[in-house]
Amino acid sequence: MVAALRAVSRSLRHYKPRTSAFPESQQWLYQARRSLILDQAPSHSVSLHRLSDSDSGIVEVSLERPEVRNAIGKDMLRGLQNTFEAISKDSSANVLMIRSKVPKVFCAGADLKERKMMSSSEVRDFVNTLRATFSFLEALCIPTIAVIEGAALGGGLEMALSCDLRICGEEAVMGLPETGLAIIPGAGGTQRLPRIVGKALAKELIFTGRKIGGREAMSIGLVNYCVPDGEAHLKALEIARNINEKGPIALRMAKKAIDEGLEVHKTSSLALEEECYEQTLNTNDRLEALAAFAEKRKPRYTGD
Repeated sequence: MVAALRAVSRSLRHYKPRTSAFPESQQWLYQARRSLILDQAPSHSVSLHRLSDSDSGIVEVSLERPEVRNAIGKDMLRGLQNTFEAISKDSSANVLMIRSKVPKVFCAGADLKERKMMSSSEVRDFVNTLRATFSFLEALCIPTIAVIEGAALGGGLEMALSCDLRICGEEAVMGLPETGLAIIPGAGGTQRLPRIVGKALAKELIFTGRKIGGREAMSIGLVNYCVPDGEAHLKALEIARNINEKGPIALRMAKKAIDEGLEVHKTSSLALEEECYEQTLNTNDRLEALAAFAEKRKPRYTGD
């Protein structure tokens, strides 16, 4: 076992924190799927806001397509893609929140009226691109938080599942109803839901298309917190501020160690943890943490 640990450790010795959300081996596939339907035109339904002053480091993506309850069409997909790419290149971003500006809905899923006008090949391309978009979101190196008030259904829930944390209001409604439309969740739902709530429960929810409320979502571990209706954003901001105070490199390495470690054998995952810890040792932030502790003050991290 010691020999195996050393072998894996050697293979990771030259790891550098990546600036892209996807490893190089997957970039070509992501870009190919992106180019199928997207362009660089600005989106009217997705906006990016960087908080200022003491909250600098927190970025917020807002969904705003009230006429269709934030249903995901081509414009919103383009906006999500371009926004996530911008965040992946922003070295000052420490934590991301995704929220809705439309009352009583996070995201109602796919735009079925738009979908009805697509050919089978266009639907395939759209869903493949949506899946790649949520995988890109999941692979962002910073912590991500979904702020759920109201409905998060189909692709809306799949987007939330791609985030690290989920905060909901008590009146939230979540579900994957695709089997009722004679299809399956195609943007990661069949893979991420069982990893979060377990295989048997995920099968029940997907087979039946059953919708659940905020309190039940909390009880099964689908969300991290369920708060009184209308207070999900405040709770998410509280958590984001807490995260934002921590060392940026440590946050990235902790996320990498957890996410990638769960996909491999424990021997390899422990070697990965060792390498991620190594990345935090020779940093100015670690020295600042020690100095702040000695001087009994809050540390001022710079990400160096």
